[in-house]
Amino acid sequence: MKMLPTRHLIVVTTVAILFGNFLARPGWAELAPPAKEIPLYEGAAPGSEGWTWSERAGGSPTNPTVQNVVHPVLLYYPADKAKAVGTAMIIAPGGGFTNLMMSYEGVDVAKRMNETGVDAFVLKYRLRYSASSAGGGRGVARGATSQPAAAAGAARRAGGRAPTTAAQAGQDIRELAAADGQQAVRILREHASEYGFKPDRIGMIGYSAGGSVVIRTAKGPAETRPNFLVGIYPADANGDAPPAGAPPLFLAVASDDQAVGFRGSVDMFLAWRQANIPVELHVFQMGSHGFTRHGGGADHYLDRVEEWMKVNGFLNK
Repeated sequence: MKMLPTRHLIVVTTVAILFGNFLARPGWAELAPPAKEIPLYEGAAPGSEGWTWSERAGGSPTNPTVQNVVHPVLLYYPADKAKAVGTAMIIAPGGGFTNLMMSYEGVDVAKRMNETGVDAFVLKYRLRYSASSAGGGRGVARGATSQPAAAAGAARRAGGRAPTTAAQAGQDIRELAAADGQQAVRILREHASEYGFKPDRIGMIGYSAGGSVVIRTAKGPAETRPNFLVGIYPADANGDAPPAGAPPLFLAVASDDQAVGFRGSVDMFLAWRQANIPVELHVFQMGSHGFTRHGGGADHYLDRVEEWMKVNGFLNK
């Protein structure tokens, strides 16, 4: 057998080591798989019938994300039946309506909810089309159409700013994402007995853009509202009066949040309080957006969420 030159062996060995280290790092392969994936719609989601591209993984091995969601789904993470309390939580990750942060604002939260006996459902809602892998993408997914990317490339060559895609022209992605949130509540309420939780104990927690989904879902039709809300550094928080019968609300944000700020959450707290609806707000001294600045109370925000859920009876069997 012909032996490779020593320099080639060194290269091959180095590549193998690097590839092995990559697989060993936390990422998509290490995210706990859901027990079930639940489509929100039969066929194309209303409003996105013309979206022809494919979803793709993005981010990094330590911060996996999803981009270009066309077909929204719920990822089901059930609690151990021996300690299930009959409560469900829909989790809406953030990511600026371009990405979904699938670990620390998604699956990690689902597993924490499972520890408290809560059945968790990570919501993959519809996003703006991203023509490039900037922000952590790993290239166009296999089977994706090239038309949107070609159009974006043509716009760049013409000196213009690349659009998302013509298929989303004039569409309000935030409203489509909110419609996905409402549909998620509808489906879980209809199938509560099948999954073993109570139809009047469906909560929703959202982060940043996912917080916008939560807020808009809460202000939608009564039959598709969650029974309780948790907004973590939520986008679109404001002081608008809540709708009649709005559910209890928990809010957490950092005073040094450089993206959405804290004032919207304060205004929302005051609006809920004025309407005499149960509400709790935590403005942590430090944490920044995403609670990425560690060392303060924001590190333990889920402890506060759990306490609030206990106070309001959502962790009682």
